[in-house]
Amino acid sequence: MSLPPGKATELRQIIHDQLNRMDVHGKIREVLAESLQEEFRAEREHISEADLMKALRRRGIIDDVMKELHLMEDKYPREFTSTPKPSTHFVDKELRTMKKTNIDPTRRYLHLQVLGGKAFLEHLQEPEPLPGQVCSTFILSLHFRNQRFRSKPIPCACEPDFQDGFLLEVHKDSLGDGSRMADPTTMLSICDPVHLVLIKTDPSGETTLVASHFLEWRYVLATERGVMSTAVELYGVGSECKVSAGILNIKLELYPQLNQVLSQEIVNTQLTLERQKTAEKERLFLVYAKQWWREYLQIRPSHNSRLVKIFAQDENSINRPVCSYIRPFRAGRLLDTPRQAARFVNVLGYEKAPVVGGGGGKQEQWCTLLAFLCRNKGDCEDHANLLCSLLLGFGLDAYVCVGTKGKGVAHAWVMTCGTDGAITFWESLTGYRYVHKPINPDDPPMVEQPRPLYPYRTIGCIFNDKRFLANCQPSDSVELCVFDLNDESRWKPMSEEAIKSVCAPGSTTSLPPFPPLCSSLVDAAAESNDIELQLRVFVSEHRKDLGLTTVWDDQLSYLLSPALASYEIERTTGISAGNEEFQDAIRRAIPDGHTFKGFPIHFVHRNARRVFATCLRSPFCDEIVSCRGDQMRIAVRVRVFSYPESACAVWIMFACKYRSVL
Repeated sequence: MSLPPGKATELRQIIHDQLNRMDVHGKIREVLAESLQEEFRAEREHISEADLMKALRRRGIIDDVMKELHLMEDKYPREFTSTPKPSTHFVDKELRTMKKTNIDPTRRYLHLQVLGGKAFLEHLQEPEPLPGQVCSTFILSLHFRNQRFRSKPIPCACEPDFQDGFLLEVHKDSLGDGSRMADPTTMLSICDPVHLVLIKTDPSGETTLVASHFLEWRYVLATERGVMSTAVELYGVGSECKVSAGILNIKLELYPQLNQVLSQEIVNTQLTLERQKTAEKERLFLVYAKQWWREYLQIRPSHNSRLVKIFAQDENSINRPVCSYIRPFRAGRLLDTPRQAARFVNVLGYEKAPVVGGGGGKQEQWCTLLAFLCRNKGDCEDHANLLCSLLLGFGLDAYVCVGTKGKGVAHAWVMTCGTDGAITFWESLTGYRYVHKPINPDDPPMVEQPRPLYPYRTIGCIFNDKRFLANCQPSDSVELCVFDLNDESRWKPMSEEAIKSVCAPGSTTSLPPFPPLCSSLVDAAAESNDIELQLRVFVSEHRKDLGLTTVWDDQLSYLLSPALASYEIERTTGISAGNEEFQDAIRRAIPDGHTFKGFPIHFVHRNARRVFATCLRSPFCDEIVSCRGDQMRIAVRVRVFSYPESACAVWIMFACKYRSVL
């Protein structure tokens, strides 16, 4: 195999430039002058090429050269017909190594290496995992300018053995600049940080957000050869935001090497000016928000008790305007409809932010989107923010609603306004939709009023990425509320210009950009089969403990599949389809004189042991699993439906058939 003449010349030039940059010739001369005379004194006149290579290899010079050249190893594939990849891309792989990465010499890259961790004191007493033993693991996720990466899982330890490299492409957002190599001045103007999120996963599959950190990478522009090593201290989240979670050793390196290095003073000045500009914008918005709030309270003193949420704390306990948590968000080809988006958000796990200590209070924690997606679960506000952003991406007029549901519990949900004035509520935790029809309290008693099906009681404010409106109607009851958002006597708006000054993309350096969604890494068929096999073992053991034998009916198990698919279609579209065929098949499969019982149930996790324990708490399921009878046959069917970010809807049906005995 030979290189085309043009490619060969280009490759020789790249290697020549690399050798000159590393001053390989000078190093060889030093080896010859200083060391070889001593090592080969007896046979100085007979030094062979092999002897020279051996000495160079012993001093690590050849390894250094090969390490640098490996960056270009895949520049020319075997066929030499590779097409250039787009400048904006993302990956979500177990491990990205430099040997497996295509390097385009016309583009600029930031190579971020994580070279271990230390001082993760919470895991000081963590025992060394035995071979094959399931243990808690750390996964480090990164996001930088529409690119996502994820480290391989490593065992939790006081000094976790992170050894990963991530190649981040530094590009401009404006059209036409994507293929140009960013120069130092251009890179200095790119204020997007590298967002690091550390997740802990325990043996049962439960995830915990350990730390969320924004790494300022531009200091590398002022370092010699564009290489910088630093120790990044990670802090906890929520109430532990000022407590160190651990330290990561990180090395940053720019490829290709900069021809011109910026001075440290220039970099520091740029970062200081950005921080000052952001702080001034946020200060002015705070002044405006205080004045707006005073005006709102003057309308009616009782407004002080309404849930009007202007600011919210993120996972690092930083106060941010609530509008900054929303942004029109396009899911590419991973989600096709708004209702499918609602289903995706619904199957992300629900968990309130943990609170240390008693008191029953709720810890406020509105997570940034990357932290929410990596953790794969969050509070109702996280779900509502994501769903609202997705619906805006689909072109709907969507808002997050803040209010209360039954028993006065604070809650957040989503509302869309149709072009015909129709108001629809979207419950982000369940995926259900409700049409809002207001009740007119002035109607005579004989007029039949609509009965609300939604669980919401009061509403204090609504907002999206551009608008914030507070409810100033006499009553904040949802069923009495009129959603004429342009009527300022009912909804007091904030200035859209004021919101834009601190919440629009690029308005301040404190706003993290939204990461792209990643396709699922879950093999739905394999997961379905695995969970089903585990449940069969649990059912057999449970019946054995009761002194019962277990005979499985594989055909009956298969016949349950259409019902599970029908349930998921109904959850996604709101349309029931295929249930008639399922019922007809079951009638044919159950002989005369026999009884059939079935119990469907739904989960958003894939832990089979937890699933079975939950099922047994239902008397209907326990009745099937523990059933006694003549010609008793047991069936179970599992169907996993996979969504972006590896979120899964898991449908399970237990069933039995037996001959009825009078």
